[in-house]
Amino acid sequence: MLFNSHVFIFGFLPIVFIVYFIFRKIDLVAGAKIWLVFSSLFFYSWWNPVYLPILLGSIITNFLFGKTIEKVSYKKIILTIGIIFNVALLGYFKYVDFFIANVNMIFETNFSLLHVALPLAISFFTFQQIAYLVDTYKGEAKKYSFLNYALFVTFFPQLIAGPIVHHKEMMPQFETLSARFVRAKNVVLGSFIFFIGLFKKTVIADTFAIYASDGFGRPETLTLIEGWIVSLSYSFQIYFDFSAYSDMAIGLALLFNIKLPINFNSPYKALNIQDFWRRWHMTLGRFLTKYIYIPLGGNRISESRTLFNIMIVFGISGFWHGAGWTFVVWGLLHGVASVIHRLWRKLAIDMPKWLAWFITFQFVNVAWVFFRAESFQDALHVLKAMVGLQGISIPPYLESLFQQIQVIPYEVTERFFVGDLYEFHKIIVLLIVFLFISVFAKNSIERLQSFRPNWKTALFIGFVTVVSILHLTRVSEFIYFNF
Repeated sequence: MLFNSHVFIFGFLPIVFIVYFIFRKIDLVAGAKIWLVFSSLFFYSWWNPVYLPILLGSIITNFLFGKTIEKVSYKKIILTIGIIFNVALLGYFKYVDFFIANVNMIFETNFSLLHVALPLAISFFTFQQIAYLVDTYKGEAKKYSFLNYALFVTFFPQLIAGPIVHHKEMMPQFETLSARFVRAKNVVLGSFIFFIGLFKKTVIADTFAIYASDGFGRPETLTLIEGWIVSLSYSFQIYFDFSAYSDMAIGLALLFNIKLPINFNSPYKALNIQDFWRRWHMTLGRFLTKYIYIPLGGNRISESRTLFNIMIVFGISGFWHGAGWTFVVWGLLHGVASVIHRLWRKLAIDMPKWLAWFITFQFVNVAWVFFRAESFQDALHVLKAMVGLQGISIPPYLESLFQQIQVIPYEVTERFFVGDLYEFHKIIVLLIVFLFISVFAKNSIERLQSFRPNWKTALFIGFVTVVSILHLTRVSEFIYFNF
């Protein structure tokens, strides 16, 4: 079920909300928790009920692993088995065809692909439960009941695409569920940020998706200006798409008086790649740092080992996002950039902020090409277009200008990029406007923190809500549903 759908907004959410607080009002805390678990499982299985046994099996198995680790003396063995179980589960459903295809290519074999369907959210709930097992082994996890644990994993606002929540920040909230009644403040704040997120998804991200999909669908035909339009369109599509989901998840949880961690904080304001990753998918970065980077030695051993650890972490990050070499390359590119940034800092050379921002943003934009492209060939076509190696096409009214620049070969075309000149003008304006917004404007979390209930806010959220709902006719998945 999608957050940006009529059935969710006008059906699922109101029913779940009302019944939950009926249970809370009559002081049936266990009933309220069971209702949330049941509702979350229904939400999850709406897409495809076949995935439900996988999720349930993972929850039950990991809970039993955790309980066993608490009781036995051979904790490390059980932890190892538990981690292997989770990695194997993720590896089979997400990566088995990728490995088979590569074996066939390298060894010239002809093993048949299994065409295993990817269960929704498996990357997210696997990482959450690995963290739980590791912390249980370290004695950092409390003894949770199965009901609270199941709710921790399945809570529908964060189930499909994060944030990757940690048991320490969520389980105490599920243990107590102290708010017995509907809190008007949380309802207002939750609705405020939810509908901002819905607007980002339905109006902004899905608009940029039209141009990005068109360009990446025919990368070999792109020329210089078109290549930049396509790459920037995808950069803003994924920015507002992921920001939208993060906002909507926080808003939905607030309705139930639950606080989720912030997962997105204006990453295009970053002045270096380290700053970018402190702002983008923040809970993934937190997981990779605590459960992979630090156990590998972090920065405690030697400088060369630190740089190696950085590359390992970013390689895993890329592979976590998708079963394809383009994702691995995307991750390694960010690893190389992080290594360069670390070495640059040692030189203690100050860079103007505008230049630092420009380099960071352009690197991120170029790296997104590999993230989005279906193949290396497609990615190279887009990158070649961006540097003019696939020619330059211009609309007719720019011909007189280009005639004065005779050293640049170009072709005049009536149909420029998508549709006509109107579409060209439209996308250029959209790119400029939303570049400005993403770099200079307050983000939704900042607006949430400074929220003031007044007529201006009411008009703003009313406008955002109406426009968003009117755009629900073109329902689309969130990008991170694929991961």
